[in-house]
Amino acid sequence: MTRMFRLAALALALIPATAHAEIVGKVGVDWVGNDVIVEAIPDPDVEGVTCHIAYFERSVIDRLSQGNWFEDPSNASIDCRQTGPITLGDIDRSRGGEAVFRESRSIILKSLRITRIYDETNQVLVYLAHGSELTQGSAKMSLSTIPLYDTEAAQ
Repeated sequence: MTRMFRLAALALALIPATAHAEIVGKVGVDWVGNDVIVEAIPDPDVEGVTCHIAYFERSVIDRLSQGNWFEDPSNASIDCRQTGPITLGDIDRSRGGEAVFRESRSIILKSLRITRIYDETNQVLVYLAHGSELTQGSAKMSLSTIPLYDTEAAQ
């Protein structure tokens, strides 16, 4: 059973992300080479929406000194904005939302994800950045929302 669990975990880790991220910034945070990476991620199913996510990337020196070679922290910050006319594609409208992006934060068990949730009652797209771990859940998260009403008509 343990072998089956490991194979399933590996298969999940190898599933490609649903959106393509582009690194738009890399900020050094200390003398050992740790960085904060900022990526732009266009929503693949909602034209006109781009999310920016920032996360921590450990340096080789930090990995050597801490002894944990194969993972980065899963905490992240997200902000999403309208970057053009919004066109909703065929999106998941369930309460559980839909994965927009996933990036591995360890060899097998940990990933950083963006999930889109459609709040139809309030006409808002909700983007949730969260860590996901197969062995235990993660309470590290960040949230961003985009209203779908016409802001120019409201003025």
